[in-house]
Amino acid sequence: MADRMQGMSGNIIREILKLTKKPDIISFAGGLPSPDSFPVEELRQIAGDIFAGDPGFLQYGTTEGLPELRESLAAWVAEVGIDAHSDQVLILTGSQQGIDLACKALLNPGDTVIVERPTYLAAIQIFKMYGANIVAVPGDERGMDLEALAEAAAAHRAKMVYIISNFQNPSGITWSLEKRQQLAALADELGFIIVEDDPYGRLRYSGSSEPAVSGLNRLKRSLYLGSFSKVVSPGLRIGYAVGPAPLIRAMVIGKQGTDVHSSNLSQRIVLELMRRGILARHIPKICAQYGMKRDVMLSALAEHLPAQVSWTKPAGGLFIWVTLPQKYSVTKLLERAVEEKVAFIPGIPFFLDGSGDNCMRLNFSNASPEQIRTGIARIAKVIAEADK
Repeated sequence: MADRMQGMSGNIIREILKLTKKPDIISFAGGLPSPDSFPVEELRQIAGDIFAGDPGFLQYGTTEGLPELRESLAAWVAEVGIDAHSDQVLILTGSQQGIDLACKALLNPGDTVIVERPTYLAAIQIFKMYGANIVAVPGDERGMDLEALAEAAAAHRAKMVYIISNFQNPSGITWSLEKRQQLAALADELGFIIVEDDPYGRLRYSGSSEPAVSGLNRLKRSLYLGSFSKVVSPGLRIGYAVGPAPLIRAMVIGKQGTDVHSSNLSQRIVLELMRRGILARHIPKICAQYGMKRDVMLSALAEHLPAQVSWTKPAGGLFIWVTLPQKYSVTKLLERAVEEKVAFIPGIPFFLDGSGDNCMRLNFSNASPEQIRTGIARIAKVIAEADK
């Protein structure tokens, strides 16, 4: 195997999801949208209309993506404060591909990437694959500690700073406007590129939205990644990147060697969802559904978990981050939890240094309210048993 594969392991979420395929297990493990949130009838109608029309979508397409979809996305991101031309938009096969292509375009082995602590585990996996020096910076409920970030960026001559600005995976926290503004300014001052991953930003259930960091930076030294996986369907595999034209061009070249272009059919479907106003009507519906489930999980946590356990209270997204006292090993708790027919993701994979074994990430979007109540009660039982 290539040197880059040394020390690499599979995605723990994918491995745990294999265990949760049994129908009697309540899973809070994956970041899965609820199957009953998918606009199946609308998708069926759109797909039928597409197949009844010009079959040109069955041919190869441009790597950059469908021009009409790129134009629509330039208008779409304006809603989060990003002023972009369609030439600054690249259609992706899921927004995670954007992380990979950004690394392909920007990173040499040994270049430093700064991440939040904790951060998205698949991003860690990608950065390691490109031989990056990864530095994790802690923060609070308002975002990363920017003084520590500035020190780390200067000390390591950081090339990239990777953040999830809204409803972070795994913590659920959202960056404050002040920290967004400061980070946008630091990118210009210290010369790093911000990769702002925002797959959950449209899933807000309370509070008001803040402008994207990439908009505050005016796309001078920032790349914005978005996705339709959480608001329509992950199976469509359509995401998008918006950034400076030279970086987008480099990512296009990288994508040409990866998959040529994203699915033409999926692109046409997403375009029609936007054109027909279906997406604008659909998002508030799923926000109401997921917001209710979030509230059910928060209520169940308060009812069942002991006082020494704490958790985040996200204003949106898909995850709640639970922190237990240091004496607990959540990895060991998971073994018992699976026996009790409930699953979650332990905290360790979201950290670089092996810490986080007293934390767990809970997903609330995929389970029913009754499953949420039952599953949290089972987790509480496992924690109580560990105290004996």
